[in-house]
Amino acid sequence: MTVIKVAILGFGTVGEGVYRTIQSHEEELTVSLGKKVEVAAVLIKNKQKERNISEDVLITTEFADVLSLPQLDIVVEAIVDKEPTFSFLKKAIERGCHIITANKEMFAHHGKELLELAEKNNVSVGFEATVAGGIPVIQTLRQLLNINRVQKIQGILNGTSNFILTEMREKKQSFAQSLQLAQVNGFAEADPTNDVEGFDAFYKTMILSRIAFGEEPNWHAVEREGITAITSELIETAEKLGLRFKHIACISRLGNQIKATVKPALVGTEHPFYHVEGVQNAINVQSDIVGGITLQGPGAGMFPTASAIIEDLVYVCQNPPAKRSVSSAADTATILKKGQIKELWLVLGLSNIQTSSSITKIEHVAEETFIIMAAKKDVEQLARLEAALVYYPILGDYTPVHQPTTLTAL
Repeated sequence: MTVIKVAILGFGTVGEGVYRTIQSHEEELTVSLGKKVEVAAVLIKNKQKERNISEDVLITTEFADVLSLPQLDIVVEAIVDKEPTFSFLKKAIERGCHIITANKEMFAHHGKELLELAEKNNVSVGFEATVAGGIPVIQTLRQLLNINRVQKIQGILNGTSNFILTEMREKKQSFAQSLQLAQVNGFAEADPTNDVEGFDAFYKTMILSRIAFGEEPNWHAVEREGITAITSELIETAEKLGLRFKHIACISRLGNQIKATVKPALVGTEHPFYHVEGVQNAINVQSDIVGGITLQGPGAGMFPTASAIIEDLVYVCQNPPAKRSVSSAADTATILKKGQIKELWLVLGLSNIQTSSSITKIEHVAEETFIIMAAKKDVEQLARLEAALVYYPILGDYTPVHQPTTLTAL
């Protein structure tokens, strides 16, 4: 029986998870691929550290040793930072290897170049693990794009932020207290900036955009806001209205442009993200034929991420490289109009509200706190006039506490 030789770059949480899964699921991989999968090499930083790796496996600190193996079919990258990982993967592609990566920051910056280089060298790129850990969103989008036109994607893409918001609401804790708990539990790094300021979710959003629409928005035009401004008082106000704060990435096509936001929003009980709690991730995809589908699951961790990488391993072996079709910009005129459609907003710090044809007061929640219906440009105009104003979109259905009418937000 022929063998598929794999090299793993990095042996931290993800790399070790991949190694252990290949060992524990050897039989399933053989049945799926008709070949045995073997780890031929592991690239590490510190040779002194003890690791439970078979003596048959090359353990090295030099990537050149990996490339020098007589047989090398797949390179799995499970390191961090853009470099040297990008350079390693380019060399692996040029060597004729399929590559699989879990590095969302590197892939957001350099994925297009890697995909183009892979096409030239007739190899495949797997990157399921770069977005939402164990949720098979990339594979799902690949299947949808055979026929469906994806119109919008919304996602809770960062488990750390979702955990913090959940703890703040359930335990009535401050942001600082909930962040500390996330760090104690290993959900947040010592420097949590990437997570709580929305950078991690931003990188994942750019990767999703490339898959769904074949291009990315202008990075500098994307609204990116983290959760550091969400207070216990804000969460309590939202809860009284039957709403929950979630950190949501949204990406859609507006005419010939791709628009994206990564920021806190409010969801009601009927929204698919309302019950997505803790470190869970979720992604809702709206397309023209199937309508809306929601995927939910663990967004990180040793085995959820390893699961995504192993599924990619099967994918790159079974699917020959091919040019990917791109979702078309059909119904552009209709989509363009949506930029002016009124949405529901929770606004705080508003001393008084003058209703008009452009702004409708839905509910007076508390002092200087209102729910209004307005186009985004009109809310932004309000914010320019009221220095203390903060505002958050309400997604999905919302029933005013003091009125029976149910309103639907975009």
